[in-house]
Amino acid sequence: MPAFTSLRAPLLSTLLSTLLATGLVCAQPLPDLSPVPARPQASQLKPGWQQGPFMEIFVRGYQDSDGDGIGDLRGLTQRLDYLKELGIRGIWLMPIMPSADHDHGYATTDYRAIEPQYGSMADFEEFLRQAHKRGIGVIIDYVINHSAAAHPLFQLAAADKQSPWRDWYVWAQPAPSGWDIWGKNPWYPSALGESYFATFGPHMPDFNLRNQSVVDYHRSSMRFWLNKGLDGFRLDAVPHLVENSAQDWNDQPESRRLTRDFQRLIKAYPERTVVCEATASPIAYAAPEVCGSAFAFGLQYEVIKAARGEPQAIQAVADYFKTAPPSMATMLANHDIFAGQRIWDQLQDTGEQASARYQLAAATYLLQPGIPYLYYGEEIGMAGVAGLEGDEPLRAPMSWVPDGEPGGFSSVGSATPFRPLAPNRSTHNVQSQLRDPASLLNFYKALLKLRLQHPALQRGRYESVGVEGQVLRFVRRQGQDRLLIAINYGEGSASLTQAQGLKRLFPRASQNKALASDELAALSVNVFRLKPAHKP
Repeated sequence: MPAFTSLRAPLLSTLLSTLLATGLVCAQPLPDLSPVPARPQASQLKPGWQQGPFMEIFVRGYQDSDGDGIGDLRGLTQRLDYLKELGIRGIWLMPIMPSADHDHGYATTDYRAIEPQYGSMADFEEFLRQAHKRGIGVIIDYVINHSAAAHPLFQLAAADKQSPWRDWYVWAQPAPSGWDIWGKNPWYPSALGESYFATFGPHMPDFNLRNQSVVDYHRSSMRFWLNKGLDGFRLDAVPHLVENSAQDWNDQPESRRLTRDFQRLIKAYPERTVVCEATASPIAYAAPEVCGSAFAFGLQYEVIKAARGEPQAIQAVADYFKTAPPSMATMLANHDIFAGQRIWDQLQDTGEQASARYQLAAATYLLQPGIPYLYYGEEIGMAGVAGLEGDEPLRAPMSWVPDGEPGGFSSVGSATPFRPLAPNRSTHNVQSQLRDPASLLNFYKALLKLRLQHPALQRGRYESVGVEGQVLRFVRRQGQDRLLIAINYGEGSASLTQAQGLKRLFPRASQNKALASDELAALSVNVFRLKPAHKP
């Protein structure tokens, strides 16, 4: 040791750099690994908030409070009144923990801290208090399946086969053959001659979730956030927690059991919620004995095609909730490009009908059963940014104001936003659309208000479902609250049979021309109140 410490500074610096580069020295201190006991506390929210609607928010892309060009928690707190007035009752935050990429966010390096570019833990706690004050619940992304390769524990595990953290990850020598996950071999070479398993690429190695110590660490980390008053989690990539072989790697029984156990932990806290990303078997994961709620992947494609007027898709949309549980989390798109482009980009080729067909798509999933999750900017028709790679086109800064107007994404300072702004921000922005009664934003506000006013739209039964031509009709019932919804995806008007005596709730005469009691205008959304004894 004396000889080592007597090295001259330049030589010492070179040696340390070499060790770091080869993974033999951990660049970061170990994160907090201590056990966290459960401290359940009463929820600050009214029962039923879990029915949403939720807004999925990329903190980096929502509101920059300090002028550095990066969205942050203080900026998000400043926009809570907007979300409340829109009708949002829950917020899902994409990853807010420190990550290796400081953008995508799913390569986690510390499960009990805040990404420094987003602010401090105190900023998060204040955001949580202010959201609760407005009756809005908050859930955050939790990445169970993998950490970042830059995570201190993986660095130590990769550098020493005798490391106590070695069994926290999955290793093999030689690398197993015959594996193919989405066209790639998920086994990657390490510096010590073995290979490690990484479902989502070499920068995100999978945890060994057969190791109870790893599971216990995740359980404690979830309690860390729940003890702060967090309202739940979105659990990432749950069908991939355990792989058994090159053939049996997706949606294994062990993954479902782990998901069930994590759900039980979360819901041991009063009025908390959990939703799972389960691209494999979403309906199975939505079962109460597994996750309780899961995203309805695949349905969003049919909704968009129905909005285009495609008859087969209209029937598929009508049929979905005949068998799917009402706890499905529904959406039009999200932060992943595999779920689809931003909605405006999917429908803009319909020309002058683009806005009307956008409204049909929105109404379809907001009025059907399910727990709706809007993606930030969806409510204004924000477009994606062309020319970027991967998921980046979907994650641009929020369009608050037109070009050149103050009070936009970065209202302080003159730093360049971390990513180019949406190309249609001159017209599709919050400020302009709030002033226009016929705007997409005001359409969303009216529908969300209607949804919050009627228990039938939040948790009612789905009955009397039918498709006539390009018209989808169904009834939502909850006690004495009974509504008939008729969506005309066609370019011509249609008539609603047995419409006498129904009261039209949407659109109101002030929102559109006066309509006959049985008339369904072209490309229209119609909601009627049924008399208690009336059956359409």
